[in-house]
Parts: sequence; structure tokens; C-alpha cells
Amino acid sequence: MRVWTVPLAMMLGFGGAAVPPVDPPIDPARLVRELTAIQPEWPEPERPVPPPARDVDCAKAKCVALTFDDGPGEHTGDLLDTLAEHRARATFFVVGGVVARGGGGDLRRMVAEGHELGNHSWSHAQLTALSRSGIAAELDRTQKIVKRETGVRMVFMRPPYGATDGRVAEASRSRGLSQILWNVDTMDWRDRNSGVVTRRVAAAAPGSIVLLHDIHRSTVDAVPEVLKDLAAEGYTFVTLSELYGRELTPGKRYMKR
Repeated sequence: MRVWTVPLAMMLGFGGAAVPPVDPPIDPARLVRELTAIQPEWPEPERPVPPPARDVDCAKAKCVALTFDDGPGEHTGDLLDTLAEHRARATFFVVGGVVARGGGGDLRRMVAEGHELGNHSWSHAQLTALSRSGIAAELDRTQKIVKRETGVRMVFMRPPYGATDGRVAEASRSRGLSQILWNVDTMDWRDRNSGVVTRRVAAAAPGSIVLLHDIHRSTVDAVPEVLKDLAAEGYTFVTLSELYGRELTPGKRYMKR
């Protein structure tokens, strides 16, 4: 598991790939103004009804939590089809701005099929590079749009790039959000190869949290084999709430069960 400090995280681009510095540089004050601008009040869609809770005890069963970041994307629907076919559940850390552009249809399907939603910021900004008001806006705006689209108040967040600090922890704590990181990194953003992704997921152990991205076709193509291989080893695919089986501490970082 790697939690990058600010200097390294600032070298990373969306999805984790190394990119040169942004030119022109981001104006934090302008970002805050844009994030906190008054938005029109759209009518709330029909709320999805989640399925009943499952009777799974990850203190005894071999559980693994597959988590998908940066979506929903154009391949998310195919991923949901695969998860449904295998009766597997997962957690999706969604980007608020992506939801706003694409609508909440995929999110409502996730909730209806028993998956869990987490806050992955509004614009995939590196939160440690923002002011306190900027961090707040990134989290609050995403909380708001997901609540409007699904009726769900998210209780987990994942800082983009894994970049966190005391200010991010405090903003998360005050909003009732636990920070969820990971202990199995598939590096699927870098190596767009389904076979490589499948082999890296094989490193999972009972209680693991696996980092994946549903915005990559190669990752979505890897999931059927991932589910097949781990199921053959007796694993159950669970949401984060199922993995821990208890309420987590807001603001605290978690990497595995």
C-alpha cells in the first residue's frame, strides 16, 4: 500500500498516470468559486430500492472488497452486468462532476443491485493541494449530487491519488466520511492489460481492499476472470460495509480489514 505525500502526488494525473505540471496552474480560489457556485435545483429522480442486507460474516468467511474509482464511465454498465452475473457486490468511488455530466442512471442501478457508493471528490483534484474551503467544496458537492440522484448519504471517501493529510482527515471527519485506501494496487491505470490486472488481483488475501478503475476497458474485461479465479478459491465479493461489518470512524484511514 502506498499513500503518497504531496510532492509525489502532485506529479500524478487523473487516473494515476504521470503528467507534466498543469499549464496554466490551477487557481485554487477560482476552483472554490466554481465548485460553490449556485446550481439549478433539478427535480429528484425516483429513488432506487437496495436489496436486503446479506448474511455474510467476513470475520469467518474469505471476503475481498473490489473497489472501482473515477467513474461512472462508458464501460460501467458492462461491469455491472458482469457483477450481476456472478452475484458479486463492489464499492464504487464516484467523481461528482462525472455524475453531473452523465446523469445518475448507473448510480441508481448500483444501489438497486446492492453495490456501495463512495465519495471520490467532485473534479478528481488533489485535495492536499487545495484550501480548506476547496476540500470542503469537493466533498460537499459530490455528497449532494449523489444524495439527489440516489437518496444515498455516502459514508466513505477515497482521496484522489491516495493523497491525504490532516486537513483532508478533518474535512472527512466532520462530514461523517471514513477514508478508504487499499492494500492491493492493480496499477490498471498504467498497465492497460487485462491479464496483468488479473494476476495482480490474485495477490488479494482475506480482508483485502483492491483498487481498480471502471473507466478502463481493459479493467472491465479483466473482471470476469478475476471473479472466476477468486470464487474458485472460496472468496465472497463484498461491499466495504460488509467487509468490516461495523461502523467505521469518520476521518480515519483504512486499508484492509
